[in-house]
Amino acid sequence: MLALTSNLRVVAVAMGAIFFSLAPVAAQTAAPAEASSLPTLAPMLERVTPAVVNIAVVSKAPKEDNPLYSDPNYRRFFGPEQLPQARMSAGSGVIVDPAKGYVLTNNHVAGDGSEISVTLKDGRQFPAKLIGSDKDTDIALLQIDAKNLTAIQTGDSDALKVGDYVVAIGNPFGLGQTVTSGIVSALGRSGLNIEGYEDFIQTDASINPGNSGGALVTLDGKLIGINTAILSPAGGNVGIGFAVPSNMVVSVMKQLIAHGEVRRGKVGIGIQDLTPDLAKALQLGDLRGAVIANVEPGSSAEKAGLQVGDVVTAIDGHPVQGTTDLRNRIGLTPAGSTVKFAVKRANGEVTIDVTIAAQESASETLAGTLLQGAKMSDASAEEAQRAGADGVVIESIEPASPAARAGLRTGDMIVAVNRKPVSSVSDLRSAIAGQRAILALELVRDGGRLLLVVR
Repeated sequence: MLALTSNLRVVAVAMGAIFFSLAPVAAQTAAPAEASSLPTLAPMLERVTPAVVNIAVVSKAPKEDNPLYSDPNYRRFFGPEQLPQARMSAGSGVIVDPAKGYVLTNNHVAGDGSEISVTLKDGRQFPAKLIGSDKDTDIALLQIDAKNLTAIQTGDSDALKVGDYVVAIGNPFGLGQTVTSGIVSALGRSGLNIEGYEDFIQTDASINPGNSGGALVTLDGKLIGINTAILSPAGGNVGIGFAVPSNMVVSVMKQLIAHGEVRRGKVGIGIQDLTPDLAKALQLGDLRGAVIANVEPGSSAEKAGLQVGDVVTAIDGHPVQGTTDLRNRIGLTPAGSTVKFAVKRANGEVTIDVTIAAQESASETLAGTLLQGAKMSDASAEEAQRAGADGVVIESIEPASPAARAGLRTGDMIVAVNRKPVSSVSDLRSAIAGQRAILALELVRDGGRLLLVVR
């Protein structure tokens, strides 16, 4: 179970998974009860629950990260190197495509698993293959080789309203499949710092550790969310749970199937919320949206005609309430797509077609160098803003590689090499070209700066 602290409360991520069907499924509604019978959800649950599965994951526990372990001058003082220990965890999942055996779950459930198994409601158990995962939305896609599977019909999470009744299905505490009910307590929750892209459905349906990846469904049995997290002072349910909306899940799933990863693009703008004070200063009344604070030269935004001061009020007809809405819409739109920006200007409203551009560089490694074994990418605008400089972010480190022995860590941001600033992987490659003896790397780590000598 993952945990984060927010305002003296713990955000505990409940473990679980969901199976979600890509193939169209005929709409189904709960069978009407006899006139003399009591109200019941049983007919709907009889159809839906076979699509919700239990997931067991074996992963390797991370070793203690101490650069001295990799230094030959100090390593002998620490004794034999400890091998990574296997650890087991459990969660929930939902079948999304019965023909292809696709199963959706959370990234924090199965994203790092070395062995994954899926158990169906009827007791059948199958090994699962990880098709792809996305840490920023906490979604992972698995595949099993099985017949006679059941899938849940996907609902439109944008059509949800606060007060709608919902049902959560999962595997809390490893007890087995469990059903709880509640209502939609709030929509569009963000700022929880659980994921990179946040647009959560909040519900008071009981969600507990083990529910992650499980299904949040409407009373007619349509999947409208993947259960992901709870807010709790002690790790148990207090009626504040969160689910990733189904529309976001579907967008991520399509890219995972096509590419094994989410390939995000950009338009080249800096944005800020249209606060009430700013709206008053700009004489915009109660208008909601995101204000464009800067436009990158040569970007697709500049080419399309977006301007500093424009207020983006909608994208492809979907209202934009603020920067989170705009960032989510852009970040979940595949590169190369064209979207329509509804923009408010001083002289009126306009609609502008903007093409989502591909990121300049994907993750890559610098084989044959002193940094071999480190998977890295250009820092995003948000990462650069937090660090106060452009740079290169370390996404992962191969065990026992030159980069690992040097003391680099996942999450480090390299901003300079031998006092020469680097703003991209290309800059870094040029800076270390031909350097075989020693490098002085200036890093941003955990909010502070340090120098790391690499030999």
